[in-house]
Amino acid sequence: MGRRKNKLFDMNEVVKLFNKLLDEQPLLLLVIPLLVVLWAVEKWFFSLSNWVLLALAVWATIQYGSYQRRNIVEDLNKKWMQMTLQTSPTTPLEHCEWLNKLLLEIWLNFINPKLSLRFASIVERRLKNRKSRLIEKIELQEFSLGSRPPLFGLHGVRWATSGGQRIMRLGFDWDTDDVNIMLSAKLAMPLMGTARIVVNSIHVKGDLLLMPILEGRAIVYSFVSTPEVRIGVAFGSGGSQSLPATELPGVSSWLVKIATDTLNKRMVEPRRQCLALPPQDFHKQAVGGVLYVTVLSANKLSRCNSKGTCSTKQTNSSIDTHTENRAESKELQTFLEIEIEELTRRTDVRAGSCPTWDTTFNLILHDNAGIVKFNLYERTPGNVKYDYLTSCEIKMRYVSDDSTVFWAVGSDSSVIAKHAESCGKEIEMTVPFEGFNLGELTVRLVLKEWQFADGSHSSTSLSSSSRRSLSGHGPTNHFSKTGRKICITVVEGKDLLVKDKIGKSDPYVKLQYGKSIQRTKHVPHSSNPAFNQKFEFDEIGGGEYLKIKCYTEETFGDESIGSARVNLEGLLEGSVRDVCIPLEKVNSGELRLQIEAVKVDDSESSKGSSHANGWIELVLIEARDLIAADLRGTSDPFVRVQYGHLKRTTKVMYKTLHPKWFQTLEFPDDGSTLTLHVKDHNTLLPTSNIGTCVVEYHMLPPNQMADKWIPLQGVKRGDIHVQITRKIPELEKKTSVGSDSSPTKVHRQISDQVYI
Repeated sequence: MGRRKNKLFDMNEVVKLFNKLLDEQPLLLLVIPLLVVLWAVEKWFFSLSNWVLLALAVWATIQYGSYQRRNIVEDLNKKWMQMTLQTSPTTPLEHCEWLNKLLLEIWLNFINPKLSLRFASIVERRLKNRKSRLIEKIELQEFSLGSRPPLFGLHGVRWATSGGQRIMRLGFDWDTDDVNIMLSAKLAMPLMGTARIVVNSIHVKGDLLLMPILEGRAIVYSFVSTPEVRIGVAFGSGGSQSLPATELPGVSSWLVKIATDTLNKRMVEPRRQCLALPPQDFHKQAVGGVLYVTVLSANKLSRCNSKGTCSTKQTNSSIDTHTENRAESKELQTFLEIEIEELTRRTDVRAGSCPTWDTTFNLILHDNAGIVKFNLYERTPGNVKYDYLTSCEIKMRYVSDDSTVFWAVGSDSSVIAKHAESCGKEIEMTVPFEGFNLGELTVRLVLKEWQFADGSHSSTSLSSSSRRSLSGHGPTNHFSKTGRKICITVVEGKDLLVKDKIGKSDPYVKLQYGKSIQRTKHVPHSSNPAFNQKFEFDEIGGGEYLKIKCYTEETFGDESIGSARVNLEGLLEGSVRDVCIPLEKVNSGELRLQIEAVKVDDSESSKGSSHANGWIELVLIEARDLIAADLRGTSDPFVRVQYGHLKRTTKVMYKTLHPKWFQTLEFPDDGSTLTLHVKDHNTLLPTSNIGTCVVEYHMLPPNQMADKWIPLQGVKRGDIHVQITRKIPELEKKTSVGSDSSPTKVHRQISDQVYI
């Protein structure tokens, strides 16, 4: 009974109603004195109880009813606004100062370090491929985006709907003078020397588009048009043999051009980048992958040039011309060229506007993302030249939950996206070609496996050893030259390119790992040669690639028939990696390799030498007070190192008597004499000797570095500064992690190696 009373009479509702009435009608408090007066009249003069209470009840009922109606109207307005936002093609302009304030709080310690690492790798790749004519070599030394984040949506944010796709449009404005990007450049002729280029300010302004895809599991983003880019550059000296801190002509505009071209290539409409939002993160670093692409068919192809005019649609032509064009359209013969980085493959020629190929290609990714481009060509009978018609592309990216996202540009600039939850899952996509009504292409993609930096593969379960390495226990998989050897067996080649007119080829393979180059024997008259040759290389840390070049022997010079790169990171001992590597820059051909990592002490224990497991590490740091070998009072010194029958040389430091090399050289410890010959480099004349010395190392304790200044012999003055260490791996394993004799400590400081 009490519950029923509570439902009929809620005291909280009465209090809310009373407060609401006081806010809307402040004079309501005068009702109480009025009631007191009426009560006095009722008691001493005449009776009012018959109608006053009735009037009060009617008034209270009317007020409560109006209060309920207002609540209902507010609820309906909220629901209507939500429905309008969901169904309206364009939402009202909204300000987002809160986003910029939040970004300011988390930029310095969270977003800035991640973006700096990501952008630094992009900048290094772009600088390597796009050098200025004035610069012979350029290296990235420091990269920081500073403490000022970009500003988003200064003029508001608006959501729109196009073809069922929700799109957010907002402004992007990044104007900061707090960045620190330092480049070290070796200048070409006629300037010569070195210089430092410091980027200290960046201005990027444009409009961004954000589009959620795959039911919110990813976001694609791009600029509406090419953004406005300005870069502030300062110039400084690069140490010895450097130019003074003066501006280098054209460098600032060159950097702006690189930045603009990179943005145009990666994230200006219709090219878009993808940000995956996985539900879980396995914290793996993908370094490569194997992709199978099956080109199924094309549909509604037409013969159009890049200007958008079609030869089959001529409005001002005679009936005979129309008939001839229709005949030409029936005879349309096309083929596709599949391109990913420098790897290209092509299909056979098919006739008609709806050709079917159903051809599968094995492609290799060298990163955690890639772009597969499909170029459509027409072959005209009787013409040796192929006519380019159009193209389309599909992008893919590894997601940290071991899945893969594929996306492409659809019709009317929409987004076509697919999600493969695991490796081996087939994804079929129909992508329109670029241009107006130029047809569409249907392909099937299968990401067979992702390869990770720890040596594991996403397509197979991890072994117990790899699990220990992932968790940080047990031996590490990342060895430098100081621990393991890489054994590579070139097994065979398949469908190699034939250069001879008689259809024969004499192929052989060159392998380059670091500075070491080895080659197989040539196999005469075969496009499917069997080599079965094994080679050994000292493992190099830092993600060094194995470079493969395939040649065919010719009378007047060997010709290249393809090349490739193989990522050797994360090799596990005792596990042989059997891979088929497609050759790049050619239309066909692949090589089968077997790759294995073995310990140096295991491979050389049978030699019986007391020095078989050790080596000598020599660090050539600098020299001082050298004699002047040139007429201008300076020298161009370099060091030639002789260890037994082995010879090595350093780089040349021009026009100085106090050179700094900072180079590391390594030799197998066989007890030979270590001699340093300091030479003066001459372009035309023979080199002249400016000092010699012998470095004693036989009495050094194992794995302990000795720092020495050694006077040069045979000259009046001059000293050379070296660091020498006798390395023994078995003793290194017993030392603590924080030992000063750790090889990685020295390799972080000095990494350059030069061989002859």
